[in-house]
Amino acid sequence: MTGVFTPSGSVVSEPVTSEPVTSKPVTSKQWQAPLLSRLQHLRPQRAPELEPVAAGRLTRVVGMTLEAVGLKVQLGQQCEISVSGDRRLEAEVVGFSDHKVFLMPIQNIEGVQPGARVTPLSSHLGMRVGPGLLGRVINGLGQPLDGDASWGGEEYLEFAPHTINPLKRHPIEKPLDVGVRAINALLTLGQGQRVGLFAGSGVGKSVLLGMMTKFTTADIVVVGLIGERGREVKEFIEHNLGAEGLARSVVVASPADDPPLMRLRASQLATRIAEYYRDKGQNVLLLMDSLTRYAQAQREIALATGEPPATKGYPPSVFAKLPQLVERAGNADRGGGSITAVYTVLTEGDDLQDPIADSARAILDGHIVLSRSLAEEGQYPAIDVEASISRVMPNIVAKPHLGMAQRFKQLLALYRQNRDLISIGAYTAGADKDIDQAIAMRPHLRNYLSQGINESVPFPDSLNTLQRLFNGDAGASQGQASTKADASAPVIPRAGAGIGTAGERPANKAARASAPLARAHNRQK
Repeated sequence: MTGVFTPSGSVVSEPVTSEPVTSKPVTSKQWQAPLLSRLQHLRPQRAPELEPVAAGRLTRVVGMTLEAVGLKVQLGQQCEISVSGDRRLEAEVVGFSDHKVFLMPIQNIEGVQPGARVTPLSSHLGMRVGPGLLGRVINGLGQPLDGDASWGGEEYLEFAPHTINPLKRHPIEKPLDVGVRAINALLTLGQGQRVGLFAGSGVGKSVLLGMMTKFTTADIVVVGLIGERGREVKEFIEHNLGAEGLARSVVVASPADDPPLMRLRASQLATRIAEYYRDKGQNVLLLMDSLTRYAQAQREIALATGEPPATKGYPPSVFAKLPQLVERAGNADRGGGSITAVYTVLTEGDDLQDPIADSARAILDGHIVLSRSLAEEGQYPAIDVEASISRVMPNIVAKPHLGMAQRFKQLLALYRQNRDLISIGAYTAGADKDIDQAIAMRPHLRNYLSQGINESVPFPDSLNTLQRLFNGDAGASQGQASTKADASAPVIPRAGAGIGTAGERPANKAARASAPLARAHNRQK
């Protein structure tokens, strides 16, 4: 019997049943599980592990170099400096000494105060890219300079370069049409070639770059205007480039009044954008004006951080930076695209032995020299064919084409060597058949090298005009159609052959290659 309390307080007896208890004993896991599930929401969540950021402060400013202490940063890392008000100044770590860190600003340093707070930023820099990037003008940070809003790209492009194994680069096999007759026929460029445009001031290099931008058959054109006058930046875009050229181009501009680090950034950003389109299978023409300004910007940074000067005031790091930038151009190991790069190199006093010019000539795949004397004579573009060379041309053109280009140079050189005798009347006609041929053809050769600013000459037309020129068609030098039959065309000599053969007329010694030349060009296309 068991007792049960009633609401009135009395106890009522109930019989105890005789049924056996069949319930199983409860284990420890069974009674702990519901308890733990109820207490789960009471457990505090673990806070994410955050690495503390050690902010420093400015202690010294000398020129464009900022010194800070209390920072834990890496070389090349970006930092943010608090200026008066809400303004922030971005700078890059360019060196250190003991506990001191050397920073180089990207913007103007006006308003910087002693003890200003310096905060490290992420080391991964980049920008948004997309189809809307074409036709835009941006600075070295990827910010628009043309006043329009951002292009709203969907992809994020990091500024870090992509290194290509040299053994995995695709060889240069196809010519690139740049629309300039003298370059197409006599200094043929290949897709993926890197060439230097050596010129002094005022000889027409910007005009030539504008012609190449408008007339090239490349898919994308990336133009880097580095260290030029601000007035020239707008003039190049409006007059030399034009609306047609800008439509398929990206212009990265950093004028001369920008800090040296911004000029470096603009050069590297232009190359990075070209790499982006190359990796997507596009054939890109990269025009950088100029490589000398890039070297001068690096010289300013190196000297400011205490690096000793070497050749003509250029520290050793300058000559290490040049190949690092140039080697990023060329054919890719993926995507099937290419970057054909043209770097302008300023020659001080038209001196080709300048340290930067000499170094650039050694690491590039060719050089195109603009002559001041030819410009003064009225030849534009003022390309000195004798002093210029394309190192990949023998590998991408047919042998008859190469033979014509070599003969063209030989005739110009022969006239130049005897110019004094010819000008004073000391040379007698008929004394040397080779000189007679050089004298007779010189006006036509000069006309062939000249080309109007708005005149586009495709690669096939450049080659056909050169062939008609050696076939004896005087009007071919100006691009006029030849009225002579192809069967009467003389054969050009083999590559490396001498000028003039005894008993053979100069105009008739080059002929048997017209048909093979056309077939070879069609195979290349």
